[in-house]
Amino acid sequence: MFPWPKQNKTKNALSHLQVQRIQQTIARRRHQKRTPDFHDTYGKAVLAKETIFCVAYTATQTGIEGDLSPVGRVTPKEWRDQ
Repeated sequence: MFPWPKQNKTKNALSHLQVQRIQQTIARRRHQKRTPDFHDTYGKAVLAKETIFCVAYTATQTGIEGDLSPVGRVTPKEWRDQ
């Protein structure tokens, strides 16, 4: 550290104590476990849902069909009596 200029020893000691108190407070806050906020709790679920929505919306708007059912596409053959 830089040497303090020549001052009153009492004033210097009080200043040093204040600096130490501030450093201790900062260190204490840094090591405290913070409570989870909304993003910590629900962030990944919301991101996944938004991604699925965007993919589904894009697929429907571009005409990509995900329906693999043959209902309505397959025409039955003519029935033959024997």
